Amino acid sequence: MTQIKQANGYRLHSLAHLFSQAINPSRQPKQEDVEYDLDRALSSVVSLRSQIPDDAYTAAMLGTEREGQGIVIDDEGLLLTIGYLVAEADKIMLASLANRVAEAVPVAYDYETGFGLVRAVEPLDAPAMTLGAAANVHEGEEVVVAGYGGAAQSVRARIVSKRPFAGYWEYMLDEAIFTIPAHPNWGGTALIAKDGTLSGVGSLFVQDALPGGVSSAGNMFVPIDLLRQIMDDLMRHGHANRPPRPWLGMFTTEVENRLVIAGVANGGPAERDDVRVGDIVVHIDAEPVFDLLDLWRKIWSLGSSGVVVRLTLLRDGEQIDKWVRSANRYDYMKLPRAQ
Repeated sequence: MTQIKQANGYRLHSLAHLFSQAINPSRQPKQEDVEYDLDRALSSVVSLRSQIPDDAYTAAMLGTEREGQGIVIDDEGLLLTIGYLVAEADKIMLASLANRVAEAVPVAYDYETGFGLVRAVEPLDAPAMTLGAAANVHEGEEVVVAGYGGAAQSVRARIVSKRPFAGYWEYMLDEAIFTIPAHPNWGGTALIAKDGTLSGVGSLFVQDALPGGVSSAGNMFVPIDLLRQIMDDLMRHGHANRPPRPWLGMFTTEVENRLVIAGVANGGPAERDDVRVGDIVVHIDAEPVFDLLDLWRKIWSLGSSGVVVRLTLLRDGEQIDKWVRSANRYDYMKLPRAQ
């Protein structure tokens, strides 16, 4: 089982937040709030549970049992979800509002966007939701964040920001969608636009949904437009057919305007080349870095996986250089075969 070296008390990731929590009835959507068939749209969202082998790369970070939602997107049982729910899964179970239960097989996983695709092996009696365009939804618009369980497990929300997002696990979106209030079981939720189409897939709970550093609990969604760009590849290959980004296997967080290494993956490039928990990243290839967005952009601009990344680190008050040969993240993972 892959282990993660991490700073004391720092949790790299957890799916313990995925629990059933009552949603205030005043925030639940009603048919009079929308112009599309609400019940039909909500019935496209199904429950998803997955099991992951103990020796999977993501087991140490995300656990071996995961729970969230999937969204039916075609009439042949193809479902879209957020990738961390199904990454490296060897068993996936689905349940629909029509009281149908079915096993699913993994179809594709794309780390760069965060999307995952699975296919039900038996009918779920759940309609397909039409893919929309995130480019057509705007800040200030009312949306529905749909979870499994119909209106009682869905939230009337508002888009409050569309802006870049960077995660400590070497992840970045040029534009993510942020909504408030927060859905309590956000993983794999459907962001339904005012025309009833799917605009995004729920990824995270955040405490800064509003821009400008204002404390505001909400959710982050991966825009559906990113799926259209890679859908053919995902169906053919099980992953996007693009040059893989350089991966260092380090988990970096912003602390008081500093980029601090909070964890490294055992056997990963960063650990192999002596990057340590507590190191502070100050330069990439002799260029200063200022935040997570800047960090990942500068690393990825150097080339594809295998490129050597020069890290200038502050350790015990002294600057040191480490030349880290990057890797392909997918080489460490159990990838699905296209179905």
